Order: sequence, then C-alpha cells, then structure tokens
Amino acid sequence: MSPGSGTAVIRRTVHHEGDEKKVEEEKSPDEGFMGMTPLLQAHHAMEKMEEFVHKMWEGRWRVIPHDVLPDWLKDNDFLLHGHRPPMPSFRACFKSIFRIHTETGNIWTHLLGCLFFLCLGIVYMFRPNMSFVAPFQEKIVIGAFFLGAILCLSFSWLFHTVYCHSEGVSRVFSKLDYSGIAFLIMGSFVPWLYYSFYCSPQRCVVYSIVVCILGLAAITVSQCDFFATPQYRGVRAGVFVGLGLSGVVPTLHFVISEGFLRATTIGQMGWLFLMATLYITGACLYAARIPERFFPGKCDIWFHSHQLFHILVVAGAFVHFHGVSNLQELRYTSIATVCVRPLGVRRGFLVGRFNKEEGRNGGIAQPPSVS
Repeated sequence: MSPGSGTAVIRRTVHHEGDEKKVEEEKSPDEGFMGMTPLLQAHHAMEKMEEFVHKMWEGRWRVIPHDVLPDWLKDNDFLLHGHRPPMPSFRACFKSIFRIHTETGNIWTHLLGCLFFLCLGIVYMFRPNMSFVAPFQEKIVIGAFFLGAILCLSFSWLFHTVYCHSEGVSRVFSKLDYSGIAFLIMGSFVPWLYYSFYCSPQRCVVYSIVVCILGLAAITVSQCDFFATPQYRGVRAGVFVGLGLSGVVPTLHFVISEGFLRATTIGQMGWLFLMATLYITGACLYAARIPERFFPGKCDIWFHSHQLFHILVVAGAFVHFHGVSNLQELRYTSIATVCVRPLGVRRGFLVGRFNKEEGRNGGIAQPPSVS
C-alpha cells in the first residue's frame, strides 16, 4: 500500500518459458486491513491477539498512560501514567507483581499485610491454653478477627493483581475485594464485643447479630455491578464507613454502663478510637483521591490515595489487634475478670453461677467462662 493511499501495491513478475508467459502477482505485506475479506480480517485479528498474549507471557509489555486504557480499566483519572495494559493471561498478571506500575504499591501493601496477619494468627492460636480464661471461646472470637483480616487482605491483593486480566475477571474480583472489607469489619467487632460485654453475654449476642446483619447487607449491595464503577467511589466508602460506625451504639452503651474512666482503661477505648480514626481517614483519602487530586501525574506510582488507604487499613487492623490483646490480658487477671454485681447480669442462666461464687469472694462473682 502506498503511503497515504488506500490502494495496495501489486508487483508483477513476468517469466518467459518458451512460448508461454507466466505472470506472478505478489501483494505487498502492507496490504490494507480494510481490503481483506471478513474471514481474513478475523484471522488477522486472532494472529495479532496471539502475538500480544505471547508478549504478555514473556513480560515484554510496557506501562501505558491513562487516556489509552479501555473504559473498564479507567478508575482514577488523576493517575496519568504507569498503568498496566489489558493482560488476558493470569501468568502475566502475577508476573506483573514484580514490575513497577500504578498497582505495585497496592499489591504489596496488602500481600505483606496478609502474610503478617497469617503468621501472627498462627502464633496466637497456638498459645498455651493456660494463657486464657476460656481458651476455646476466646480463640474462636479472636480467630474471627484474624479470619476477617486475612480474607480482606487476600481478596484485596488478588484483585489488584488480576483486575487488568479482563472485564469479567475484574468484576468478579472487585466483588470479592468489597466483601473482604465487610468481613474485616465484622470480624473486628466479634472479639471487642465479647470482651467488652464479658459479664453481659446477652447484650454481646444481640450486638453481634446486628453487626452481622449489617455486614451481610453491605456484602449484598457490593455484588451489584454498578457498585464498582468510578462514579460510585464515594458511595463505596460511605457504605463501609457506615458499617464501621455502627459500632458507635455498643460503644456508647459500654461507656455509659462502665463509666468513662473504666472504659478508657480496662475497656481499651483509646485503641478503638485510634483504629476508627485510621480506617475513616483512609476511606476519606480514597473517596476524595487525595493527594493525586492536587498533584496530577506526581503520585502515579507511589503514595496515591489507594496506597495510603491500604497502609492505613493494615495499621488500623494491627491497632485493633493490640487493643483486643490488651483486653484479653486484662480479663485474664484477677482484677479485670471480676463482674461486680450491680453491673453484671442479674437474671438468666448466669445468676446461679454468680450466687455460688459470691459466698467465697465477698459478694463478687468471677465467672470462668460463658458457655
């Protein structure tokens, strides 16, 4: 095809063999794509796709700017450069973990965080039973936190690794990612409610059921396709912040019942407030896309809002674990395990157990566990 024209160049070679004249026609390799039949066009497209996938597998792809991304990969228009192209190969997606691009920080912050909580959870679960008042129950409630954290961080780094595979894969893993956030929030409530309402198991059960219902509602909403679109970024942040803030009700209940001083010392409220501050700050940065909103193109690879959100999530989860660990240790001591009668349960299946202990403890009952 001649430059600037849509006409294919045909070269004819004439061979003289005796009295016969043989004409060979060779089409230029640059023959126009539009001049092909539909069947040839499809064959040509398949060859190009195979070549593209082969290059992806060999890791020879290059990062591309935001404006040439397909619509389903466009999420943050303040990150101008350094994006991965579509990679229809899981092998290529996982190999990209070791390349520098906009998702590198997102992947590694939660991949390392997942490994950290996995190791921490294994160590904690194998602590000797003598370190607990009720080993079986306490390991279950603290295990719920570890399970939520590990699921959240696992779904997150997997999503950020493979979401460039295809639109369908991106949609599936984004739903897992959002579900993981809800699992982390629900799992975080379980040990805190258990230890905070240690002497009021009925209240603990009621609040736990309410939190689980709200968490399942958040997971249900997150399964809608529109939930993952860029224009619903603020809604996503609001849903999960709202789920976390549902803990305000049991927190106020605990503060009013126990008193502010007891709540901030034995109740470890300071760590709970710090955790909430970290989570909410991260969600606000994510929703507002700060700092890249004020520095477009300057935070493409490092320190953009999603990375900061990931870091604050890991920090918040560790702060929560530290607070719960302190609660567990305080409940294990003789002073903290007491349930003073006016603040304890006055009726129900625990009354008999409390009354039996009162004679030996000067009117103070010390329930070893709640079954």
